[in-house]
Order: sequence, then structure tokens, then C-alpha cells
Amino acid sequence: MTILISKTTDIDACLSLRLEVFVREQMVPVDEELDDLDPVSTHFLAQTEDGQNVGTARVYEQGHIGKIGRVCVSKSHRGTGLGKRLIETCLTDLRTRPHITQAKLGAQNHAISFYQNLGFRVIGGEYMDGGIPHHDMMRAL
Repeated sequence: MTILISKTTDIDACLSLRLEVFVREQMVPVDEELDDLDPVSTHFLAQTEDGQNVGTARVYEQGHIGKIGRVCVSKSHRGTGLGKRLIETCLTDLRTRPHITQAKLGAQNHAISFYQNLGFRVIGGEYMDGGIPHHDMMRAL
């Protein structure tokens, strides 16, 4: 089945996926999932051929750094390479912005090796986000 990833202005579709994965599955408090960065972010939505929303991610700028966040894939599509494609899509978008030279993200500890395989390196110590241990990671663009 073909999955198309594209920029979207349908924030509600992205939020629906994030609530499914982060709030319902991972028990992140809803008030920690929702923030004021959605209006200033570029959102990506992964959809099946029949229009089912199966993944999302967002990027926003912090000076010369592009921050990738809220990356999630529906349970039905995990292990298919969709997460990697979402990150690659975010990196491709950030590379079109000449002033952005680094990509940064907050990785759940269990996903560190996934991001390392995509060229990210751990920076700094562990911190809690939404009750889940994380590390910040960066890579050059």
C-alpha cells in the first residue's frame, strides 16, 4: 500500500494522531501534548491511498536550528519504515531553508538508536517530557 507524506494545514488530523499515540497509548497528559507551537510549525501528514491518516510530524525554527517534533505513526503502520520517511521528509524540508544548518529533536530513550541511524547524535542529559525519559539529539543538515 502506498503512503503519501505531504505538508498539511489540517492540524486537526495531526492532533488526532498525536492524541491517539501520545495521550491514549503512552499516557502523556493532554495538556502537555498541546502547546502553542502548532500555529508556527510546518506539519506533515502521512496518508494511505484511501485517505487514512497514519503518521504525522512537525518542524519549526529556533534561530539556525530546525526543530523536529511530535513524530508519531499509528500502531497499524509501525515497523514499515514510515517513521524514517517522516524524518527524511522533515530533513528535506529544513534543507530548503538556507539559514537552517542543524536539525534537533527530543527522542524518547527507546528511539535513540532509530534516530542515530538517521545521523542524529545525543546531546545533553536525560530529561522527562510527558512522563517519558528523553534525550535531545542533533545532526547537521
